Amino acid sequence: MEISSVIIAVAGVAGTLGGAVLTQRGSERVKRREIELVRGHEEARERLSLRRTCYVELNRDARQFTTALNKHLHVMRERTVEDADRVALDEARDAHRDRYSEAQMIAPEAVLTPASAANQALSRVYGQVKRLERGEPGPGETMEGAARAQYEVWDFLRAMRLAMRQDLGVE
Repeated sequence: MEISSVIIAVAGVAGTLGGAVLTQRGSERVKRREIELVRGHEEARERLSLRRTCYVELNRDARQFTTALNKHLHVMRERTVEDADRVALDEARDAHRDRYSEAQMIAPEAVLTPASAANQALSRVYGQVKRLERGEPGPGETMEGAARAQYEVWDFLRAMRLAMRQDLGVE
């Protein structure tokens, strides 16, 4: 009879200790899940912030490059292009190229497709402007054609901006 009492007492103590251990493990598992959930939300917020910053800078630099191309075309019509004019255009191009390169590593395909189209349009106009500036235009290239092509870049920039806004969830 005493052995059965001891066995019952040991089982009771083991059950009590086992219940405490199981409760503690369950609590730790819940805490780990909460931490992972919070970490996931923070990472998503950081990715969104990174994309937003990238998009703002890409949009700004693409617009400034387009404006610099327009200004350069005006300079070419009005006077001789000076080194400062070339430097201003090349700085705008370089800034855009850097932002576009960054976007290639961050942006999803839905944004990269219109961003790539805008980048290609800007590159084509830049090449045409530089050939005209050197006095070596390609077949059919004229100042008027370059001005039209530069103006059409704005359509590509609008499409890019719309894709970026949609990716960010901006209505």
